[in-house]
Amino acid sequence: MDIQIRQATVEDLPEITSIFRDTIRNINSKYYSEKQIEVWSSGADDIEDWKERIENLYFIVAEAKNQIVGFSYLNKGYNLEGLYVSKNYLRRTVGSKLLRIMESRVSINGLDVIKSDISINALDFFDSHYYEVDKKLKKNIKGLAFQNYTVSREL
Repeated sequence: MDIQIRQATVEDLPEITSIFRDTIRNINSKYYSEKQIEVWSSGADDIEDWKERIENLYFIVAEAKNQIVGFSYLNKGYNLEGLYVSKNYLRRTVGSKLLRIMESRVSINGLDVIKSDISINALDFFDSHYYEVDKKLKKNIKGLAFQNYTVSREL
C-alpha cells in the first residue's frame, strides 16, 4: 500500500475530525465507558482548536488513494500530542510511518527524547516501538477522569 505523508491544511479538517471521532468511538470503546467515549470524541467539534493545531504545530496527514487515513501532530518540538489512524487502516504501517516521521522531526529539532500521553489502547503500539512508560496518570477531559500513560523514547 502506497502511503503519502504531507503537511496538514485547514481544508483537511473534515477528514481529520472524522478520523479522530471514529477512532475514539470504534477503537477505544473496549477500554473506556460510553460517557468517556462521548466526551472524548466531542473534541472533534472544537474546530477552532483543530485550526490552531494545524496552523501552529507540526501537523501531518497520511494519505492512501487520495484519502486521509491518519494524522499526527507535535507540540513544543518533542511532545507527540496526537497520532490517530482510521479504523480501516489499522495494522497497515500507517501509524508506524507517522511515528517515525515525528521521531525524525524531534531529532531535527535538536532534541533527543520524544514524549507522549497515550490512552490504554495505544500501549501495545508504543511498546512495540520501544517506548518506555514513565508514569500512569489520570487525565481530566471535561470533568471525566481517563486512565492514560506518559511514555517516552530516547532517539
